[in-house]
Amino acid sequence: MNTCVVNCVRYGRDGGRRDITLDEISDVLAVDDGSFVWVGLYEPGEELLDKLQEEFDLHDLAVEDAHHAHQRPKIEAYGNSLFIAVHTAQAQDGKVSFGETHLFVGPRYLVTVRHGTSLSYNTVRARCEREPELLALGPTYGLYAVLDFIVDNYLPIVDEFRDQLNELEHDIFAESFSRDTVRKLYDLKRELTRLRLAVTPMQDITGQLTRVHTHLVGEEMRLYFRDVYDHILRVSDATDTLREMLTAAMSVNLALVTVAQGEVVKRLAGWAALLAAPTLITSWYGMNFPHMPEFATRFGYAGVIGVTALVVGGLFLLLRRARWL
Repeated sequence: MNTCVVNCVRYGRDGGRRDITLDEISDVLAVDDGSFVWVGLYEPGEELLDKLQEEFDLHDLAVEDAHHAHQRPKIEAYGNSLFIAVHTAQAQDGKVSFGETHLFVGPRYLVTVRHGTSLSYNTVRARCEREPELLALGPTYGLYAVLDFIVDNYLPIVDEFRDQLNELEHDIFAESFSRDTVRKLYDLKRELTRLRLAVTPMQDITGQLTRVHTHLVGEEMRLYFRDVYDHILRVSDATDTLREMLTAAMSVNLALVTVAQGEVVKRLAGWAALLAAPTLITSWYGMNFPHMPEFATRFGYAGVIGVTALVVGGLFLLLRRARWL
């Protein structure tokens, strides 16, 4: 069970840190000295979550949601506490891996529960500890730091998607058609849609933190959550723009393929017309008529060949001028 506990720390009114055990949590919260507890977990089992429910007096429905790692991004209020589920994302080997983070926030505690692919929040905690005057604002500052960290990890992914799209645009306008280009366009749009599904609900989450849950989020902290909201809008606008560009790129690729096929059909039709002229002329001589005008003429055979060549040459020039050949 302890292997799932990344951190369990008490932060005092002055931002000072002291490591504690899970059993000490209720004792720390029993003393109203302005301190709060920050617990970090990674893929905990039911036994550990039940222990935390006992220590923090968490709501049954919130703990039930935390048991399942496939929650939609949302924010739920349970009395004077909040349960927040968000999706995390990070680029790995040219692909995007998604995970989840569940957060329990109360007046004097913050619990982060990570599932799946997710970076550790040790760097977030270290950043907060370097700013004890802000950490003294309470658990909502830790909540802000975690959400800000998650949103900041979206930005490099959007930039990488933009670079991939720029490379694919060169492939789209290449001379030869490639099925691999279409597949890459589809994969990129699918990943971008998944990212959008993770980002868009966070607008509502941060919006509620700044406007609705004022009993937990003070006036000073609302400024920080508005900053996160602005970052989310930036990511959301960028993903929407890229999705529109991808849709346009797929349409252009389809149009170029259609045009290329039309050019091939035109060339085939042009060559078919050239072959049709001599075929029509020579087919006359395949008929079983005893009196053909050219049979009695000494140079009739050569004349037919010449007329055929003139007809074919004229058709060739006409089709070449029409750019069918």
